[in-house]
This record gives sequence, structure tokens and C-alpha cells, in this order.
Amino acid sequence: MASVYRIIDVVGTSPSSWEEAAAEAVRTASGSLRDLRVAEVVKLDMTVDDEGEVVLYRSRLQLSFKYEPEA
Repeated sequence: MASVYRIIDVVGTSPSSWEEAAAEAVRTASGSLRDLRVAEVVKLDMTVDDEGEVVLYRSRLQLSFKYEPEA
């Protein structure tokens, strides 16, 4: 049987690392998405303060999950 998957963008943040930001995005999204299949990191960036210090790491991910049409 063929399957269809939906893809959404999410952004996770962390004061420590991009990896932690990505993991937080997946952890949070998995609480409301069923059948989550793939998480692909598509962009990494940071927020910096006035002195040029990194204050927040951000990871943008595309999450793929099985599409279930509404009844």
C-alpha cells in the first residue's frame, strides 16, 4: 500500500548547542505529531548579543510524518 508523508518546518533553540536545539525541536514536535519518520536539519544560525557573544543556537528542521487525512 502506498503512503503519503507531510513535511513541516520547525525551529528548536538552545543556549548550549545546535545539536541540543535540534533534539529539543524533535522532542517537542513528537508530543503532538504521530508517526514522525525523518528529521532533516536544513539551517543552523545563532543569536548574538551586543558584544558578539553567542546567546542562542537555533536549528531549523524539516520533519516528515505520515499523512492521515481528516475523517
